[in-house]
Amino acid sequence: MPDVLPITEDSIEQAVAILKNGGLIGLPTETVYGLATDATDGEAVAGIFAVKNRPTFNPLISHVTGLEMAKAHARFSPLAEAFAEAFWPGPLTLVLPKRRESAIHPLVTASLDTIAIRAPGHSAARQVLHRFGRPIAAPSANPSGKLSPTRARHVADGLRDAVSLILDGGPCAIGLESTVLEIRGERAHLLREGAVTREDLEEASGAPLLEADERIRSPGQLLAHYAPDAPLRLNATTPTDDEFMIGFGLIDGDAMLSSSGNLQEAAKNLFDCLAEANAAGTAAIAVAPIPEKGLGRAINDRLRRAATGSQASP
Repeated sequence: MPDVLPITEDSIEQAVAILKNGGLIGLPTETVYGLATDATDGEAVAGIFAVKNRPTFNPLISHVTGLEMAKAHARFSPLAEAFAEAFWPGPLTLVLPKRRESAIHPLVTASLDTIAIRAPGHSAARQVLHRFGRPIAAPSANPSGKLSPTRARHVADGLRDAVSLILDGGPCAIGLESTVLEIRGERAHLLREGAVTREDLEEASGAPLLEADERIRSPGQLLAHYAPDAPLRLNATTPTDDEFMIGFGLIDGDAMLSSSGNLQEAAKNLFDCLAEANAAGTAAIAVAPIPEKGLGRAINDRLRRAATGSQASP
């Protein structure tokens, strides 16, 4: 098993040293834990795809310190810059035209002419980025298609010795992957729902968002994703005898997303509850209805993909 270390000056330095040597680490962010490596090192990035068993047509997010570092690798329109200034550091990924002179390896972008880029808000991730001084590729630290990790132990259980070190930043504050927004000129296309809601984005831009097309332009667009081992039934009000029930609001369960119906709490608890359901070993999992509004849309997006993925699993 890898070393799992609390966030200290020494553990940050150890993490940076591993990155400089082309290694892989488990890195906490405010969204989920990332499987992090040097985004400019093709061999290191290939290690991510191998460890996750991730298809190489599915691009990775490059994590940066902020707008200045991002502009060395992506071309920002006034609209893109406005979104970055409004929501960075934080859980918003922007898909932008990649600069030809960018040192980020083509494996990270799946050889597309665009790049998915974000400045995370977690203090440990920011410390590592500032000391490393280069972009870090960091998809979720789990086998591809499986539950995203929101605690260090989830990373250790899922990836084991595939990572050299896991920085333990405690449970993730948000618990859902970042919102992904593609900017084409002065139009914004929502590729993935997340903690920055559609309402937040439309208020910031003063214009409605456009829907994504079917092209894979960023992480999180695969239909079958975030899958538990057992089949997942959505919008359930009563479990069957062989189901683990995940409750919400007035609908009780074996685990609760939020007994008060708080969507922020539900988002934070989503992958924890799915992991608990997985560990229970029941024949199936049921989830109470979640309102299709605000952050609820992001939760339902993950649940629909998880349900598709669980049905597709052998």
